[in-house]
Amino acid sequence: METTIESIDLIATNPHVRGGRPFIAGTSIEIAVIAIAKIAGGQEPEEIATDYELSLSQVYAALAYYYDHKSAVDETIQERRQLAQRLKDIRLGSRHTPLFG
Repeated sequence: METTIESIDLIATNPHVRGGRPFIAGTSIEIAVIAIAKIAGGQEPEEIATDYELSLSQVYAALAYYYDHKSAVDETIQERRQLAQRLKDIRLGSRHTPLFG
């Protein structure tokens, strides 16, 4: 008996879409967004599917991809957090004149 390995084609990458970061095919939703919703947000897959208008299979494929490529996706998440913090610091700093200066 021969084994056939099935592949579910729900995750895509494209250097011209989302900076080459993996996303759910047919959408613009990055894998990192789904991972954050599950890990940091504590959302269940059904909630994520509803919130992002995805099928459960899309959510589970995204989570499977995340766990299979955890270090790379975690690095992307960390880079995005650092960028958000830098932008926040710049924006907050621009609202006020310096106290000493």
